[in-house]
Amino acid sequence: MKIFPFVLFLFSVKLLIAQEPMLCQGAYWTEDEANLKMKEFGNTWNDLNSWEARAYKIKQQIISGMKLDEMPKIEGNFNPIIHGEQIMDGYKVQNIAIESFPGFHITGNLYLPLDGKETHAAILSPHGHLADKRYTHYIQKRGAVLAKMGAVVFAYDMVGYGDSKQVEHKMPIALTLQTYNSKRVLDYLISRPDVDAERIGMTGGSGGATQTFVLTAIDDRIKVSIPVVQVSAHFFGGCVCESGMPIHKNEDLQTNNVEIAAVAAPRAQLIISDGVDWTSNTPRVEFPYISKVYEQYNAEHMVQNVHLAGEKHDYGYSKRVAAYNFFAKHLSLNYRAIPYDDAYDESFVKIVPKESLQVFNVEHPIPANSLEGNKAVMEYLGL
Repeated sequence: MKIFPFVLFLFSVKLLIAQEPMLCQGAYWTEDEANLKMKEFGNTWNDLNSWEARAYKIKQQIISGMKLDEMPKIEGNFNPIIHGEQIMDGYKVQNIAIESFPGFHITGNLYLPLDGKETHAAILSPHGHLADKRYTHYIQKRGAVLAKMGAVVFAYDMVGYGDSKQVEHKMPIALTLQTYNSKRVLDYLISRPDVDAERIGMTGGSGGATQTFVLTAIDDRIKVSIPVVQVSAHFFGGCVCESGMPIHKNEDLQTNNVEIAAVAAPRAQLIISDGVDWTSNTPRVEFPYISKVYEQYNAEHMVQNVHLAGEKHDYGYSKRVAAYNFFAKHLSLNYRAIPYDDAYDESFVKIVPKESLQVFNVEHPIPANSLEGNKAVMEYLGL
């Protein structure tokens, strides 16, 4: 038994080497190549039935490629840790951790409405790459505004960031862990008596957008999806948590993030793009393909693209405003709850320091039975 961790390490290395030819990472194609690939993909189907056959293959490749089907089958058992409630203007904030699987925690904040209603929509809010991103003013604003509009919002850490320090971010199965974590967040939200399971949304920017369109593709419980500055025909994600496992390719299938986003059809989807990064071609290349998929369901009105050619790679004010309106429409939120004078006024949001939003601290230490380190987590999962 003493040599098992080393054997596991060797197996992991061999597995990664075996997967290498099937990985599509970073700017895998040029923009010219991606444009032609989208036309090639479009020729593989010509009606609803043939698209759904392709969509099924894409879903299965996502699940098998990241070994999601080998993860623990758990119902409930969230063992939530909730503390540090702060009452704000029209919403409140709680620090929360739930168990993803025994000994591994998903850490974040709940933004909750104070409108007196018994049930609310819920929104999963993953974030992109930055060590302490959950504590930033723009993540706080997004959660607070949507909560005041009437949604229960769960803003949660990428693995390896924020309070989620049990593993390193760039570990071999980061993509698996983040997708599984998102599924568990969804399970938890739906289990709450104050959440309407038929009104569930998800949004994130950059790496958080990858988490958004990946989970939406494989889990129909997400009814409204807003991936921000990430849906690209030629760029597959620059981190192992996005493209470090073979979810885009096998011996019989080649796909990309455009088709993964398209699998959301006919559910409501807003794709937000900008003029600086890999989403600069969205109005001409990516969105027409996704629109064609929605047309097969007679659901063109359910998908939109907001392209901000003068903006850069972020989830800034104008992108948040577009998301607020889309969620308001498709999750029946109350946009009138937000001050408005020519534009949405987010100044009611109280920005609090990192220490106020942390889950684990001196007063609330991480549970003693927690798994610590990449090796311990991978050994427990046996992946």
